[in-house]
Formats: sequence, structure tokens, C-alpha cells
Amino acid sequence: MSDPAASPSLFDPSCDHPAAEDPAVEALVREIIAQIADKWTLLVLEELAERGTMRFTEIGRAVGDISQKMLTKTLREMERTGLVTRTVHPVVPPHVDYALTELGRTLGAAFCGVWLWAAENRSRIEAARAAFDERG
Repeated sequence: MSDPAASPSLFDPSCDHPAAEDPAVEALVREIIAQIADKWTLLVLEELAERGTMRFTEIGRAVGDISQKMLTKTLREMERTGLVTRTVHPVVPPHVDYALTELGRTLGAAFCGVWLWAAENRSRIEAARAAFDERG
């Protein structure tokens, strides 16, 4: 395991990321974090990344435990942000497909680091949670 003090942190003032100099980038980062922190966006992103183009009902089944209303809201916001494309096929009943855009694929790649971090630190997180829970 690497020494946390040895690697620069995004939260370290010496980290040279664009938000340090551009308030508009910082605002955008905050908006994106709010969007993906909503529980559903990353799950939808993951399913589309793994399976490719999917119909609305397929996404709902794959994600699981998401209401139709919340899935609609999530997909609309992802489309608005440019993460997915929505293709309506002129048939009866309507057939709508969703697919990741290039922008959506790059966001998925960026958050791959979160999964790697979680896997690398799982035992430490579980130990910290257990110690906290024991304190009552």
C-alpha cells in the first residue's frame, strides 16, 4: 500500500488542478459531484458502460430498486449534461434507447479511481466503521 503522504492530494492546496485558478471550473465540479452523488447516476453510468445501448426498462431492471420517476429524472439530467444520448424510434409502442456519449465514457473512466480506491482501502474502511460503531 502506498504512503498517503507521498502522493499529492486533490484537496492539498499545492495540487495543480484547474479549479484552483478558475471559479467557473470549480462551480462545474461542484455541480457534477452533486449530480453523481445522487446515488443513481453512477449506477446508470456503470450499466451503460458495461452493456452498451439499453432501453429504458432494461436500465431500470439492471440498476434495480429505482422507481420509473427517478430513472426518468436521472436519465434526463444525464442527457442534459451530455453524458447520454436518447434515441426515440418511431414505432408503436415507443422504443427509446440510451447510450453513453464520449463525455459519459470519460466520466466513467475518471470515477474508476473511486472503485480502485474503495477496493484498496476496504479493510481500513471496515475497521474504522467497526471501531466507530463500538464506541456507540
